Amino acid sequence: QVQLVESGGGIVQPGGSLRLSCEASGGSLQNSVIGWFRQAPGKGRKAVACISYREGVRQYVDSVKGRFTISRDDAKNTGYLQMNNLKPEDTGTYYCAIAEWRPWFCDEDFGPDVTFSDAWGQGTQVTVSV
Repeated sequence: QVQLVESGGGIVQPGGSLRLSCEASGGSLQNSVIGWFRQAPGKGRKAVACISYREGVRQYVDSVKGRFTISRDDAKNTGYLQMNNLKPEDTGTYYCAIAEWRPWFCDEDFGPDVTFSDAWGQGTQVTVSV
């Protein structure tokens, strides 16, 4: 059973940057789609970005395009989310999750209501505030 641990959250001013990490143990991410999700205060959890294990396909929701970059390092069994030009509306708890052997979880249909089911981390808090 793969276990995921997120890190890298914090408090940042608008326009700032953070880099989140999602480290896996107990199994390899090599054949998994990695997704990042966030849950704003008082709201449901929404997908933000994904990266496939095939050909490095990446997808983003519209609200983060051009500001967030998802990446992965399978040698380190870790996924990343680089967040630039952060806005107050990016505040929330960020989770990573995986979908094993299902590349279609990160295709052109990827959107905020997509959810993964194989493994989730415990979340890391991101607060964007003056």
